[in-house]
Amino acid sequence: MPVQRFKPMTKDFASFDCDAHIVEPAKLWERAESNLTKDELVSLKATMWYDSESQQLLVNGKADVNSFSPVPRVGPGIIDIVRLAGPGVKHDIQRALNVRNLNPETALTQQQSEYLAHRGADEPKPRLADMDFQGIDQVMIIPTSIDTYPWLQDALGARAMCKAYNDWAHEYTLEDPQRLFFAALIPMQNPKYAVEEVYRVANLGCRVALVRPVDAMGNYPIQPKYEPVWNALEDTGLVYGMHPFPAMGVAKPPGYSEQYSGAELIRKTISSSGLSHSFLSNVQNFQAEAALWVTMVLMSGFFEKHPNIKAAVFEASSTWLSFLLDECDKTYRLYRNDRRLAPLKRLPSETFRQHCVTGFEGDESPPSRLPEFYGDILAWASDVYHHDGDDVWRAIEMMEECELSVDYQSRFLGANARTLYNIKPPAKIIRERVTELERPEWWPTEDEVNHALKPESSVR
Repeated sequence: MPVQRFKPMTKDFASFDCDAHIVEPAKLWERAESNLTKDELVSLKATMWYDSESQQLLVNGKADVNSFSPVPRVGPGIIDIVRLAGPGVKHDIQRALNVRNLNPETALTQQQSEYLAHRGADEPKPRLADMDFQGIDQVMIIPTSIDTYPWLQDALGARAMCKAYNDWAHEYTLEDPQRLFFAALIPMQNPKYAVEEVYRVANLGCRVALVRPVDAMGNYPIQPKYEPVWNALEDTGLVYGMHPFPAMGVAKPPGYSEQYSGAELIRKTISSSGLSHSFLSNVQNFQAEAALWVTMVLMSGFFEKHPNIKAAVFEASSTWLSFLLDECDKTYRLYRNDRRLAPLKRLPSETFRQHCVTGFEGDESPPSRLPEFYGDILAWASDVYHHDGDDVWRAIEMMEECELSVDYQSRFLGANARTLYNIKPPAKIIRERVTELERPEWWPTEDEVNHALKPESSVR
């Protein structure tokens, strides 16, 4: 059998993956009847329900409005991109497989498609084995369907969905509580329900409450109705997990056009301008939502009103942050007397450093070149099993190329996240990289990969 080989590497610190994904499985809905009240179950079926007979996810009564499936999308020529980035499935390998799929004669078979849909995406034991290979000692798991939850129109149904997910995710982590941790979904459709769920998951040992930066229907975090939610976060110590997502608004109620998030506007602009690949908008979408949230909470005095809240900015990269904080400081100094809000007690950048951590991915080099700036506010994320995910070893390679000291490596790749979440390192850590991995006969060869990386290889 072919063997995929990797450069030997070692590390002497425990890594922490602050943002990796699981894919909500069909069993989450299959077991709902035994985990929910009768009213919750009825509302869940009308709000967000996986119909096993038709194998469709129904959201607000509409079928297949989401890009993910609770069961793996497999079959001839199919690559399930939310279950793809397992051990050794690097971006160049993915490129070679996608180039194969351009030709019906070489397209992936059913068996090959199933091989690439990693079971660790929704099962804990396979995930722990994958983490051993990827050098990931601990992980904070985050759901895949983040863009859907804010659009659930029935508040009771949204509460039922969050409850069903959080209970399943908690049980997932019990496979190894030293290594697996979950971020909880919060039903922001109703602040009262959101508060109740914050306290409930806190009692389960949860460390993070997930809230999108700009919730559906123009619901921004500084609106007074959400004050009880922020008070609950302060009381429980849960981290405010701000995870953007380039929501397309397909689940938005018909006729609603009052307010759009930055991500939606970027999507609409790119679509109307005729760009052929909508995924090119992802960088702008994620950063637009995250930058808007950071500006809003810093300039409004949010953290001065809630001095005990800690927050994490997930999956938006981090290079833009240095510029944004500098601009916030400069603007506040220049226009301090023109603001309609109370004066801030400290500069926005100082507030961010006191309250927030920003995520970054391993192939993002600028943070490693600015260690003094990022210091205690940077935390690594793999984003596995989504197609753009990668492992600890890739991040260390990038840091070594930037001549980043081991002290900063250990902080960025683990210590900062554990400090934020108040989590201890595991008893045992992964110190050596696995250098060989057996592959099936159809695995791309080095020559095929090199050919696929040429721009012209994707043109037919």
